[in-house]
Amino acid sequence: MSQQSVAEPDRHAQAEERLGTAGVAYRAVSAPEATAANLAWWDADADDYQATHGGFLGDADFVWCPEGVREADVALLGEVAGKRILEVGCGQAACSRWLAAQGAEAVATDLSAGMLRHAREGNERTGTPVPLVQATAESLPFADASFDAACSAFGAVPFVASVDVVFAEVRRVLRPGARWVFSVTHPMRWIFPDDPGPQGLTVTQPYFDRTPYVEVDEEGVATYVEYHRTLGDYVRALSDAGFALTDLIEPAWPEGHTRTWGQWSPLRGKLFPGTAIFCTQRG
Repeated sequence: MSQQSVAEPDRHAQAEERLGTAGVAYRAVSAPEATAANLAWWDADADDYQATHGGFLGDADFVWCPEGVREADVALLGEVAGKRILEVGCGQAACSRWLAAQGAEAVATDLSAGMLRHAREGNERTGTPVPLVQATAESLPFADASFDAACSAFGAVPFVASVDVVFAEVRRVLRPGARWVFSVTHPMRWIFPDDPGPQGLTVTQPYFDRTPYVEVDEEGVATYVEYHRTLGDYVRALSDAGFALTDLIEPAWPEGHTRTWGQWSPLRGKLFPGTAIFCTQRG
């Protein structure tokens, strides 16, 4: 569900004010409207997002999710040294810089110029010149079979109108046998309010209702869009695109992890998963 947590009323206030967000709707959203809304949203929210989460994500670290799962510990991408790896929806590109530090040739893409500005600043701070490309995940500006792996840590996938298009594009740019690993909000979270506290433990939304969550201005124009897919939707879309699912990781909340991130919290995390990490391989 929405990244806008009701328990963090001030976190997104500046972005909402800039975009004139006036309310919430559940309605159909076309791909162009979703792209325009999310481009504007992440540009407007980039500074606040980095200020809030930059310390947790690091400048050159690969964190898969708010539960703190790190690629250094789980190696979901396998051996990365010497491989060309695409990060889709990179944000400030900390994951790509970590990959580069391990000997990979990382390339990072994001829709938002605001997020890529922070990625450039991260490149400068670390001295790691990861290539940065502004692009939508639905149209990747790369040649066929030009990458050895692809990844996305909460980037792009929940915000696009068609995961079928995204998965087909990712498959196109990957070489046979390459891994495609991505993390998203666990689909079961859709049924709960975005609240890390007790109110976030009560079901309010049908799991099977795939109507997009939309924030709108006073004219009804979308200022933020997020799409819900069930676990089955993801599995079928991956299979249809030619990916074999090798693992589905639902991280447990770590002992002693006290950080609240939006609707992720120790209270909710000990009861049900907040993240789904899909590990796949191109056929």
